[in-house]
Amino acid sequence: MKETMEETMEEDILALLKENVIQGRRTKDDEGVDGDMVGTPAVLELTQLMVESDIAPEIIIKQGLTAGMQVVGDKFATKEYFIPDMLASAEAVGAAMDILKPILEAADIETKGRFVIATAKGDIHDIGKNIVAILLKGAGYEVKDLGIDVSPEKIVKVVREYKPDFLGISALLTTTMVAMGKTIEALKENGLRDKVKVLVGGAAVSEEYAQEIEADAYCVDGFHAIKVLEDFQKVKT
Repeated sequence: MKETMEETMEEDILALLKENVIQGRRTKDDEGVDGDMVGTPAVLELTQLMVESDIAPEIIIKQGLTAGMQVVGDKFATKEYFIPDMLASAEAVGAAMDILKPILEAADIETKGRFVIATAKGDIHDIGKNIVAILLKGAGYEVKDLGIDVSPEKIVKVVREYKPDFLGISALLTTTMVAMGKTIEALKENGLRDKVKVLVGGAAVSEEYAQEIEADAYCVDGFHAIKVLEDFQKVKT
């Protein structure tokens, strides 16, 4: 009976966590999309509570954080949510992952892979990149974010030293997306191209351009990127 009660409580807290991710509430002071939730526990408080209750981080991530972001992705796709709504949810998930990271590391839980992400040389836009990075962390990837305006040379250096499984490059402008092709060429010249899967995305980029520069995949957004990565994992196994 006690076990059943504990399971029910765990399910209730996970459902609350999922709902607060959907509402984009980082802390109890946030209103949420519906605007009437101030004062109630939000993503940070609920994550901390679950950690203190010895709920496994994998369960928190999969059934709470990731499940919530999947709903956010659906709402974004149907234009019920816009970029600020999605960003609020992504930031809440990022804050929860900061709490869970030390526990995951201490437990030596294997990540799904190393992912380096950057905004292309000459481009200073990073909202889309930041959302992708947070979603990837929430999905179980180890993410190294190189920031904005990152040169092909710097990316090559990081790929050589960090040895990521995946590289994501974002560009918002047609004038800066050419740096993506230059980065892939630089990887080839340094004998690193076959060591890493390259994913490209951003407002200026298309499937056709991704094929033209010989990227491994074009991603519409962060949710699509996770699906692409899942497909890569299936092929690998």
